[in-house]
Amino acid sequence: MSRRFYTLDVFTSTPMQGNPLAVVLDSQGLDSMQMQAIAGEFNLSETVFIFPPADPSNTNRIRIFTPVKELPFAGHPTLGTAILLANLDAPDIMRAKGGVTIALEQKIGLVYVNVTKSEARGCRAIFDVPKLSERLNTKLNIKDAARALGLGLDQIGLKSHQLSLWSAGVPFVMVPIRNLEAVQSIQIADSGAWSKAFDAYPVFAYTDETVDLAHHVHARMFSPGFGMVEDPATGSAAAAFSGVAVAFENPPNGTHQLIIEQGYKIGRPSQIALDIDVLNGISTHVRIGGSAVIISEGKLHL
Repeated sequence: MSRRFYTLDVFTSTPMQGNPLAVVLDSQGLDSMQMQAIAGEFNLSETVFIFPPADPSNTNRIRIFTPVKELPFAGHPTLGTAILLANLDAPDIMRAKGGVTIALEQKIGLVYVNVTKSEARGCRAIFDVPKLSERLNTKLNIKDAARALGLGLDQIGLKSHQLSLWSAGVPFVMVPIRNLEAVQSIQIADSGAWSKAFDAYPVFAYTDETVDLAHHVHARMFSPGFGMVEDPATGSAAAAFSGVAVAFENPPNGTHQLIIEQGYKIGRPSQIALDIDVLNGISTHVRIGGSAVIISEGKLHL
């Protein structure tokens, strides 16, 4: 049986940049092992499988797989899938009204994504994260982290930020780095040191020095346990980072936007818009936004 698929570049409006995503339509009849095998075949950071919704008032149900495991939620699959479905299923509405809302059932819950046409190629989308970021308790050692990342101990740390574990559905170790040069020099060479420092958690290393002065955060995300060494753009990490931004920066009440640049070191520059509503030192709503472009389409013959 043949099944349609598309690939997109997400968190960019420029083809061959951003984070590649595969989306498989017509996924009925596939079991978890088959979907995992297909995700391994694509070998992208994530592959999405589309199903009819459990609630007919929603758009679709989706499942998200890395090359080695299923995820309950991920940002660039959510955004890219919504943009693809808006273009495939509601092109007239997109042309006439300039936008549409896509409701995606995920393992973490229902996520509404607003998709709009952009002046550049492709579309732009934004969604409320389904779960606010929270800090998780775990033991982390700065010396072990520095060794695992190939950095000097003096390169770990940024203002009042601390090495910590945060999750908005997927947990990430947040590693504050002194400057841009240090972030770009990170090398993952010792798997034993990595396991000792971070166990199987993915790592989001960040600094407030950026390549583009209009941006606010420069980041790299490493996840050997997810079947990838480095990810070009990670929406779920950005969602988790919202907790870091509020806890360590103590922003005033109101809405704050951070543009996170990621993927520059590996030639896939990406920009993630992170909007945080703050009230009395607590984030009340968090949104992830960005663009995506359709790159290819084809059929799987299984």
